[in-house]
Formats: sequence, structure tokens, C-alpha cells
Amino acid sequence: MATLCRYRAESGVTLLSDEKPGGGVTFAFTERTGGVSAAPYASLNLGDRCGDDPAAVAENRRRALSAIGAEACADALVTPHQVHGDTVVVVRETSGPAHDEAARLAGAGADAVVCTAPDVPVLLCFADCVPVVICAPGGFAVAHSGWRGTIARIAQKTAGVLMDETGCSASDLRAYIGPRIGGVDYEVSAEMARDFSAEFGEGVLVGVAARRKLDLGYAVACALTDAGVTRNNLAVALGSTASSTDRFFSYRAEHGVCGRHAALAVMTSSGAPAWERLP
Repeated sequence: MATLCRYRAESGVTLLSDEKPGGGVTFAFTERTGGVSAAPYASLNLGDRCGDDPAAVAENRRRALSAIGAEACADALVTPHQVHGDTVVVVRETSGPAHDEAARLAGAGADAVVCTAPDVPVLLCFADCVPVVICAPGGFAVAHSGWRGTIARIAQKTAGVLMDETGCSASDLRAYIGPRIGGVDYEVSAEMARDFSAEFGEGVLVGVAARRKLDLGYAVACALTDAGVTRNNLAVALGSTASSTDRFFSYRAEHGVCGRHAALAVMTSSGAPAWERLP
């Protein structure tokens, strides 16, 4: 598996991505810097359900979309109401009734969006849960994998829907696991630890003592490889959101009062934006 690289856009937005994901898709996992929100949401909060000023969120989203070259198609943005389930919504049209119906279904409750339409940005929000982006020839997917979605294998389900919609094979997929809480910071109940180890194997548990620290990223990687994604086509972000609140929001570390970073993607004909590679 590869690791994601860190970049800075002209707007000052800092993000993680892959310069050449393929399929004409540009995607990014944002960090918390480069926005206008005040504490405790400082500064690039992209979530509109956490108590932040709506005007600040709107400006932050504009900056994030600009960073991936999608500001011109902001009116087509799809942002689902995330409910910690495994519902996948498919967007097949750029505009019109079909697009509006897909956006409505996403707003009613979904945790993954598969998109085969050009010029439709998709944005999902996170603050410890696992962000997933999957790129394919002719489409992409963005998924939110909390612990409920992870054990329900939403990443695997989303990959299957993306393959069905694009007609591609698993070997064509490139998958990316974004910033999330690491196992060192995520202690769970003994019952939950047993359930996850039964589903994904003992490797999902971190440490050698109580064995109650859970590596959600490991579980999501298992789900993606079970969907057929090769390890050479899988990249992950390093570290833990809960240990890196200077760069990311963390619901657990910030005691439930914080903003949200995002995973966002778009398939445009304008080409990938220029980013400055950071060390």
C-alpha cells in the first residue's frame, strides 16, 4: 500500500491526495487549515450540522471546491446527510430531475455516493470516522465509514456499486483511505472488539494487552481488498486524527465540539488543479 501525499492549494487549503488518481477524477481529503471559521471550528470546517456559522461554512466549501477545480460546478454539489448506515446513492446526471432526485435521496440519509456524471462534486464530512474515495474509469465514489458502516462493509458495497455503474473490473479501481482515528486512540468495548475481530481477523485489534483498541482503517482496507482492490491500488493517510488536532478535527479528542474535515471529489473536463507539494 502507498501513502497519500500532502499538498497546498493556491487558496491556502491544505489537503491530502494523489496527483494521478486516473479516470479524470480529482479528489482530496482536507485538513482543518485554510478556512474562515472561528474556534472551536477553526478554520476550514466543512460540516453544516455542528453549530458553526452557515456563512463561514459556505465560504469554506467554496474554498475547498476551488482547491479541486470544482468551484464553477458548486450548484451541482451533492452532500448527503450521513446517518452511520450503509446506503449508497448513485448520481448519473449532471443536472435536471435525475440529479435532483439523487441529491434528495442523499439528503434523506446516505453514507456513500457513487457518481458517474461529469461536473458533479461530492462532499462528505468527518471527524474521526474513516473517509474513503474510490476512483474508476468513468466514475468515482466517496464513502463515510464509521464503526457501524465499517462492520457493515460499506466500502466493499460502494466499490461493488461503482463497478456495476461503470462496467469496470476490480483491477481498474484505485482506492484511498483518508485521515481517521487510529487504533492507538480508539478503545472500544470488549464486545465490539470481539465482533470486529470475528469479521476482519485479529489484525484489526491494536496492542498486545487488553486487545480493545480498534483499527478501523485496517478493517476498511480489508473490506476494499475483499471487493477486489489490489494492494498496489490502495493508498492510506498516516497518523490519527485524535493525535493530530492541529491538522484534523477529532470528535473524540475535542469532546464532541469541533468542525469537520472532508473527502471530496469531482470528475471534470478542465483537468486537475495545480498543487504545491509539501514536505
